[in-house]
Amino acid sequence: MRPIGENLGCIIVAVGFALAGLTPVYAQNLDVPVMEIASDDLDTCALGKVSGLKADGDGFLAVRSGPGTGYSKLDELHNEDPVWLFEQRGSWIGIVYDVGYDMSCSPIEADRPVPYPGRKGWVHEDWIEILAG
Repeated sequence: MRPIGENLGCIIVAVGFALAGLTPVYAQNLDVPVMEIASDDLDTCALGKVSGLKADGDGFLAVRSGPGTGYSKLDELHNEDPVWLFEQRGSWIGIVYDVGYDMSCSPIEADRPVPYPGRKGWVHEDWIEILAG
């Protein structure tokens, strides 16, 4: 029979592994966080959609962990998928997606990592059409 301290350690480890399995699917590790840029009088995001992907091409837009092709691919988006647009770095846009059309980005006083639920990542601007904002 093990001493109680050893059993407690095994229980804590087991609970930790169980809780790790409950992590939301949309929790992604970004190499470069998507930032919401401060504005006193303007909304801090815009609504867009994926557009212009050719059927005879890859058929998807890669979502990356940072603004560039050298970053890991996290996901794939397709034509008509809605995205919320935040920070832009060169030709790369930080986005939030898998939240539909119902999101509000009101003015904020200081830059911050995007706090909204949903998946986050970076996409190339060539395949994004701005709808509002």
